[in-house]
Amino acid sequence: MPSELSPAPTRRSELMERLQQLSTSQVFDLAIIGGGATGLGVALDAASRGLSVVLLESHDFAKGTSSRATKLVHGGVRYLAQGNVALVREALHERATLLRNAPHLAQPLPFVMPSYKLWETPFYGVGLKVYDALAGKAGLGATELLGRGQTLQYLPTVQPDHLKGGVKYWDGQFDDARLALALARTAAAHGALLVNYCAATELLHENGKVVGVACEDRETGQAYQLRARCVVNAAGVWVDEFRRKDGEALGRVVKPMVAPSQGVHVVVDREFLPTDHALLVPKTQDGRVLFAVPWLGKTILGTTDTPRHDLQREPRPFKAEVDFILGESARYLRKAPTRADVKSVWVGLRPLVKPQDDEGENTKGLSREHTVLVSKTGLVTVTGGKWTTYRAMAEDVLAKCEEAQLLRNAGPCRTVQLPLVGAPKTNTIGEGDGQPLPLGIHSAPGLHMYGTEGASVLAMPGADRVLGHGLTEAMVRFAARFEYARTVEDVLARRARVLFLDAKLAASLAPTVADILQEENGCDPQLADFLALAESYLTLPD
Repeated sequence: MPSELSPAPTRRSELMERLQQLSTSQVFDLAIIGGGATGLGVALDAASRGLSVVLLESHDFAKGTSSRATKLVHGGVRYLAQGNVALVREALHERATLLRNAPHLAQPLPFVMPSYKLWETPFYGVGLKVYDALAGKAGLGATELLGRGQTLQYLPTVQPDHLKGGVKYWDGQFDDARLALALARTAAAHGALLVNYCAATELLHENGKVVGVACEDRETGQAYQLRARCVVNAAGVWVDEFRRKDGEALGRVVKPMVAPSQGVHVVVDREFLPTDHALLVPKTQDGRVLFAVPWLGKTILGTTDTPRHDLQREPRPFKAEVDFILGESARYLRKAPTRADVKSVWVGLRPLVKPQDDEGENTKGLSREHTVLVSKTGLVTVTGGKWTTYRAMAEDVLAKCEEAQLLRNAGPCRTVQLPLVGAPKTNTIGEGDGQPLPLGIHSAPGLHMYGTEGASVLAMPGADRVLGHGLTEAMVRFAARFEYARTVEDVLARRARVLFLDAKLAASLAPTVADILQEENGCDPQLADFLALAESYLTLPD
């Protein structure tokens, strides 16, 4: 798909009319439940091979876990420490692919591990040299052992007392929600039909086999039945809901396969870490990892790994998690961020895969790798994994579908060299040279996040009207016309990332965004719901 094509409209009325027509006239090759990273990756892989694809998302694309990552495209230094070499090697390979296919949304980022004991620099340096070796030609820059002065140069606000030196290495970072959106739009450009706010409600069975999905338009209540040769359950932490429905069709009880783990992230102003280098503490006082990552002009502090049994759409942090993040940050930053400094706090639920005989509570030991299961009815379930490996996961899913004879062989995977919407023709990040873009993911948001579509955004009405934090009236209109945006939350949480960066600012912009969306879409932009959500992102647990 040439990146210079004009943006394709995503008018709701046309999407639903197409869904209605195809529900009565076509059997899809593939129906996908879930519009997060995994489902969108499967949709793009399948559509790019020429398969007919429909994807259903009950809320907005990347509404769940896929917009709440730590924003890192990485092999996983801690997984290497755990001895999971295969996962790290695959992730490093996929890191390079992602940075190449979406350089406007995913870019290299230097990390520095400060050392406060003499043995730490050589010890972690050796491990990170192994990390470099596993990356091979896909490496982003060589690991460096740093003296005290260099460490303070790269991390000017790191705690200087007893600082011995540090280690610098390279990984990547990205805008997760906008990358998900780019996957959706790229899949659509290859013929897939993707619909947000259209919930899969039931699986359709005939003669003991899954033959499709029933769904409902959440805006109108209109119901549809979609027939498909293969149904993929890619609902993230919610996959067990559809596995249970599938089991009921055969009179079987299906044991849950997901053990959700909660990751909390706290956002503070850039003044706490005024640098384009990320800070990594590989082992805090209780053995956890701490990140301080520059992202879109702010600093993200995190994260945690806490078991969570409920599956709320908007999970909230526990007090102990926020206390841990702020407490550990105070140990490593010269100026300690306090609760009053928090601009936003948000939580993601990781779909960790547990052994079927495991009822344990410790999610740190559960698998970060993905799992693909094919049930007796033919329902294909995929869960686990992480953002960095979404493309490889999708390729694996289609291989399993073909192996189970649910899909015809549609030829080899085409996504390794497939630029996403907005990607420039050449990789301007200088792959392998370890040089980030002057305006990148670490910088305040702006037109550069749109890549080659920047000119199309500028052509929209209101291009010279800045609403706040890099968001213009034109960007809101572009989101409504070309990026599936229906609500204030869609715009301020995922098309622009204001809610995740500064919840108070997001609330102040919401009425203006609502007016523009009302004009563009002619439906309720759900302003009151967003204002309540923004308040929750500002509220810390007592």
